[in-house]
Amino acid sequence: MGWPVMHSRSPMLHNHWLRQYDLAGSYVPLAIRPEALGAALRALYPLGFAGVNLTIPHKQEALTIVDEVDTVARRIGAISCVIVRPDGSLAGTNNDCWGFIQNLRQGQPEWRAGAGPIVVIGAGGGSRAVCYGLAQEGAREIRLVNRTFGRAQGLADDFGPPIKPVPWEQRGDALEGAAMVVNTTSLGMVGQPALDISLDRLPASAIAADIVYIPLETPLLAAARRRGNRTVDGLGMLLNQGRPAWKAWFGLEPEVTPELREMVARTI
Repeated sequence: MGWPVMHSRSPMLHNHWLRQYDLAGSYVPLAIRPEALGAALRALYPLGFAGVNLTIPHKQEALTIVDEVDTVARRIGAISCVIVRPDGSLAGTNNDCWGFIQNLRQGQPEWRAGAGPIVVIGAGGGSRAVCYGLAQEGAREIRLVNRTFGRAQGLADDFGPPIKPVPWEQRGDALEGAAMVVNTTSLGMVGQPALDISLDRLPASAIAADIVYIPLETPLLAAARRRGNRTVDGLGMLLNQGRPAWKAWFGLEPEVTPELREMVARTI
């Protein structure tokens, strides 16, 4: 469920797994207006749905609608996955943080959260999931940069250490000595301007990651690659967050294989 939603590659991913496991079902995109989210979620049970993923702009509003929100989603402040229980009640969780960390591990197996300071750009819902995942993995310093400093400060107040808000004007300086930089904004996505940041101070050993996956190589990742940094694109985050959803919906744990990634990447 999203608004808009027809650009999503999730149906391709989940219908591949449905075929692989020979399950009689289908994963469909549902374009739901924000004001209709409550009615749409309540319709899942009578329509026979096992569950649903949520994307922009529904992740925060769903917190007020579902019957139970787990600790992860409550802490992040957003729901990415809804499970329809046998009694018709709805449970909400967030798999974005898990998807992000798994994507890092697949793309850069030697990555460690505690290797050095991490610069996270953006303070929206995606940033909250990324910061939560990094903190859970043991990150000791997360430098949070956002155009509106108050939002970065608010996220830091919510999460506490290791997050340190940094003014937008200091975004280039924040890269000094960093082990990784992560873009969690929509900047660099098709139709959006590029992220305005100089990588001059980013160490050559650092990783650059983006949660945007259309295009696969954003301007940030292209600039990082040209100067010799290792990069991780956003597609693996989308693919990996589907795995815990399947465990919740069907009790199955499908694999994210190179073949699956290539199949989805060909459409981008």
